[in-house]
Amino acid sequence: MITGVVNAHREATIRLPLQAADGQDQEIEAILDTGFNGSLTLPPAVIAALGLPWRTRGLVILANGTEDQCDIFAAAILWDGVPRNILVEAAETDPLVGMALLYGHDVRMHVVEGGSVTIQVLP
Repeated sequence: MITGVVNAHREATIRLPLQAADGQDQEIEAILDTGFNGSLTLPPAVIAALGLPWRTRGLVILANGTEDQCDIFAAAILWDGVPRNILVEAAETDPLVGMALLYGHDVRMHVVEGGSVTIQVLP
């Protein structure tokens, strides 16, 4: 089970362990975004610091309906205790966890500041 907290900005957040290209682990705080159908976004500065390998460019549709291109990188994460290889979209925003990671899980939250967030795999 993955746990997190609702912050003062009414965002459901979790801590997510990532593995840098040199094998070092680094934990980031990420916001759950059910409007994002990818796995994870990271700011380019974080991607550079982790040394994530570039994979391709992709088309994204933003919340305002506009289309944009973004760079996509490969990353290794620890998701609910299980290593997973995922694609990460570069975006100048706080790290976002999308529906591709949440798929197959039960997500619950108490939507008050300091409220609990739990993510548990579905049986």
